[in-house]
Amino acid sequence: MRMTQLFSQTLREAPAEADSASHRLLLRAGFIRQLAAGIFSYLPLAHRSLTKIENIMRQEIEAIGGQEITMPVVHPAGLWQETGRWGQIGAEMGRFKDRSGRDMVLAMTHEEVVADLVRKEVHSYRQLPQLLYHIQTKWRDDPRPRAGLIRVREFTMKDSYSLDRDLQGLDQQYRAHYQAYFNIFNRCGLPVRAVRADSGMMGGSMAHEYMYLTAVGEDTILICPECSYAANRQIAKFKKTPAASEELLPSELVATPQAKTIEALAEFLDIPRSKTAKAVFMIGSLPQGQGLEEHFIFAVVRGDMDVNETKLANATGALELRPALEEEILAVGAAPGYASPVGLKDVMVVVDDAIPDSPNLVAGANREGYHLRNVNYGRDYQADILADIASAEAGSACPQCGASMHAERGVEVGNIFQLGTRYSEALGCYFLDQDGLSKPVVMGSYGIGSGRLLACIAEEHHDEYGLIWPVSVAPYLVHIVLLRPKGSQATSQQTDEISSLADRIVTELEKAGISVLYDDRDESPGVKFNDADLIGLPLRLTVSERALKQGGVEFKRRDRPDKSKLPLEGLLHTIQEQIRALEMELEARLIEVHFQE
Repeated sequence: MRMTQLFSQTLREAPAEADSASHRLLLRAGFIRQLAAGIFSYLPLAHRSLTKIENIMRQEIEAIGGQEITMPVVHPAGLWQETGRWGQIGAEMGRFKDRSGRDMVLAMTHEEVVADLVRKEVHSYRQLPQLLYHIQTKWRDDPRPRAGLIRVREFTMKDSYSLDRDLQGLDQQYRAHYQAYFNIFNRCGLPVRAVRADSGMMGGSMAHEYMYLTAVGEDTILICPECSYAANRQIAKFKKTPAASEELLPSELVATPQAKTIEALAEFLDIPRSKTAKAVFMIGSLPQGQGLEEHFIFAVVRGDMDVNETKLANATGALELRPALEEEILAVGAAPGYASPVGLKDVMVVVDDAIPDSPNLVAGANREGYHLRNVNYGRDYQADILADIASAEAGSACPQCGASMHAERGVEVGNIFQLGTRYSEALGCYFLDQDGLSKPVVMGSYGIGSGRLLACIAEEHHDEYGLIWPVSVAPYLVHIVLLRPKGSQATSQQTDEISSLADRIVTELEKAGISVLYDDRDESPGVKFNDADLIGLPLRLTVSERALKQGGVEFKRRDRPDKSKLPLEGLLHTIQEQIRALEMELEARLIEVHFQE
């Protein structure tokens, strides 16, 4: 491809709103252009890289038995109503009516559509197991798109769906995806870590996320340096410091003026925060028929901990949570800043599992300016739900070995879910097993966003000059820079000879199957070299009169500072060797990964 014909331009500066390195560089290098918030066009360079990424996905998923299909991006609402998600997903779902007034959905994911296919196609155990996948456009109306392609509203995903007779079959396909995903990311040159994760709106019994650790990530990962434990903070467990055993004392009303926070209360009474009970008020939207119904949720954790909203949502079954308003708190008989579940009725009380083993805590008295000493779970109040709802933080003790964990930021680049029979039972996906019984198909769901993966590769592989693409996903492998003779001494014959040489090198490489981006523009050497570094192709050849006089062409690997001269004789073989060396560096990353429960 000649750069004089390339449909994109490099930019000297990125727009001010570009808020990550990948966003800035993909814009400046002419890979993407923004149409609206969270909506992008992928220009030729990006399209070529995305095609390579998606072909890597195809190869790895087909290697574990996947069959590619294409499912629609527009769904009838009836499918989502059958599973209940029509009324359970909020404004992120794209809803519209067709010309006949029927409710329709823009695809966020395809569990419903796969299940609809299965109930029409699969009837016998002989048809299982199966693994279907597609690469398709999705729409999720995210209220806060950011960081370019890392958080968007319209995106492309590879999602695959496993279909099995039983949980053992699901476990086999889940573990196969676990390894295949590491293969995909390693072949793309992206280091990732698999962590236990919340299943969220997908549901199911187990989920893992593949995290690229980076400061631009929005997720927080708790990692144990001593053992294999790693989990998204949304669900991360930790060993809670046990309270000292004490005789239960009678409760006592105590005046605590202006002590509305745990910090102020602990200072006023001269006690550690661990001797207090923290109250958190939420309004949870719980499924009720085809819709949602709001419930007041009163959560209690020890004062030295914080409530984890994801754990709280999972414990209560709430699909959405929001902080309760002051008037809602007063309406249930509680006093903001001085509340406890003691004496309250008609609220859902959820208590962290550390509370029963923490005697004689100070809790609110539901009276302005007063608290109760020596409040004890079981004697003074009961929980509707007792569960782990506390948030793990940096420094928390690992639940497996007790070592102090550290926290890192990360971007989720892939996820895998054991769905079980949630969707198959809702949509009537049953098969006749060999024992003659009708059973629901057991499903799994596995996704990777190709645009986000492209952005994370750019985030990982760049320097102050521009992008540095891994050979496996680079839009072209070789960047040829033509420097025509300039000045009064240059003759048209010299110019023609240098241009002709560059043309011959391009032709020879392309005939050998090596893709080339050929900078034939009439620009200065500085502009051409800066653009070559910005675009970031793996190898660069500079064809110039000076290099030719020195015995050939100038060669440079983008990931190394040094340059060298390559003779014209054997140039193709040398370039092939360089490409193979880059490929072998990626192949060395392909190792078997131990499955982490």
